[in-house]
Amino acid sequence: MAKLAFLGTPAVAARVLSALHAAGHEIPIVVSRPDRRRGRGGAVTPSPVKTVALDLGLPVTEQPDDVLATGAELGVVVAYGRILRPPVLGGIHLVNLHLSLLPRWRGAAPVERAVLAGDPETGVCLMTIDEGLDTGPVHGCVRTPIGPEETADELRLRLVDLGTELLVERLSALPGSLGPAVAQDGEATVAAKLEPHELELDWSRPAVELHRLVRVGRAHTIWQGKRLLVHRARLAPAPASPPGSLADGVVATGDGGLELLEVQLEGRAAQQFGAFARGARLAAVEQVGT
Repeated sequence: MAKLAFLGTPAVAARVLSALHAAGHEIPIVVSRPDRRRGRGGAVTPSPVKTVALDLGLPVTEQPDDVLATGAELGVVVAYGRILRPPVLGGIHLVNLHLSLLPRWRGAAPVERAVLAGDPETGVCLMTIDEGLDTGPVHGCVRTPIGPEETADELRLRLVDLGTELLVERLSALPGSLGPAVAQDGEATVAAKLEPHELELDWSRPAVELHRLVRVGRAHTIWQGKRLLVHRARLAPAPASPPGSLADGVVATGDGGLELLEVQLEGRAAQQFGAFARGARLAAVEQVGT
């Protein structure tokens, strides 16, 4: 079994930490982001990774430099969210589970960008971290198709689980090798973090593009001056009406129709569209997006 340092923050990273611990690896240190104030009450809460680490009895720090004094053979980084500086990069071999088929979608939002681009498949790569933006050599990748209705959150969980299997398998070879590190080959694309304006549904665009945006999450439009989140939708035949016209649950778009399945009006709970329509007493034809 390997002696590992672990660096991560969100719930998907906590899944990997739990799996490494269950596999019997020694984890002398866990590095996570500082506690943050969350919720209306402003209570200070730890990150999901810190919560799991404390439950497992593992020491936690906020300082990545602390890994250098632990004698760890390897550092595993999963959705850490901070740039690691040269002293750490030079002091320990660090590997990352990156949720794309590198060099496609280097950067902060590889899952979301793959869905938005309509990629038929994606994957997860075990990559050595260097000073570039996800430019390090790759020890192995797992490919998987993207389901036509799969959301970014669902895909992210699948990729993390596939990557965890790959990581645990390769770690079984330590202290020997993770496998050959192969330089990335192919056209690189950057997966920039999504900006809020990108999540607004522009009904002049084709329905297939808007459906992808809904699958990414937090897609929204305007109805009667209020923000309406669209949590789930599906493609529908094109209505004979201008883009943005809503009738019988289907919105006309620049090309095709988008049927709304689950929505959430600002200040309200999410609900099935039928329940929303009855409660809002929608007219036979409504206009959304203005």
